[in-house]
Amino acid sequence: MTITPVQAGQGERRILTALSKLCYTNAMKILSAEFVTSVSSLTQLPREQRPEIAVVGRSNVGKSSLINSLLRRRGLARVSGIPGRTQLLNFFLVNQDFHLVDLPGYGYAKVPESIRRTWGPLIEGYLAAGRDLRAVIVLLDARQGVTEKDLQMKQLLENLSLDWVPVLTKIDKLRRTARHAQIRDVAHALDLSDPHAIIPFSAKSEEGREALLAVIGDYAQTGPHSRCSALTPTPGPARLRSDTIGRSE
Repeated sequence: MTITPVQAGQGERRILTALSKLCYTNAMKILSAEFVTSVSSLTQLPREQRPEIAVVGRSNVGKSSLINSLLRRRGLARVSGIPGRTQLLNFFLVNQDFHLVDLPGYGYAKVPESIRRTWGPLIEGYLAAGRDLRAVIVLLDARQGVTEKDLQMKQLLENLSLDWVPVLTKIDKLRRTARHAQIRDVAHALDLSDPHAIIPFSAKSEEGREALLAVIGDYAQTGPHSRCSALTPTPGPARLRSDTIGRSE
């Protein structure tokens, strides 16, 4: 995934307050969750206008595991050990209130060129479609930290003036002595002023589930740019190149 260059200083954001100072108080309760549809083109996007929260990250970062853990619906999102297998936007209806949208992953190149060519326009087209997209949950692998592809996704979201929330997945894979240093390193790489803005998450232990549900619920109920943790958007051009985008989870 690659975006077109922007002028120095454009597209930068900082989280204004630490996670402990966010406006939410309680985690959202999951009363119902169901799969709605998978779409392979923008013409297939659901016409029913509901708030949307998108989930994005590198291939094999654990998106499906995170979604299943959040919604406590085992198998609702398909978990695959083969990067690049799923190539669709998957919509899930939560509490009959909003859509959780699983976006194709990026950063996996070992898929046919004809398939890669379709993913960039699909992801970018959805993000720029002007739908009621309240926020994008950006997943980062705790074992790998921040890659160039992650920084490019961050830049794209900022250029599109979309709020985003950093989540560090597979945090249980790190020893306690290493996790704090990794969180600080990730915050520095993302140019975040406070490491507490990053939500450590484990689908195995469910660490971070309540915090992430609180953030999602707050966005779904109040809309973008209305939380005290809202990121400062900076508009600018952004383009995804399909030759480096892939997805497994």
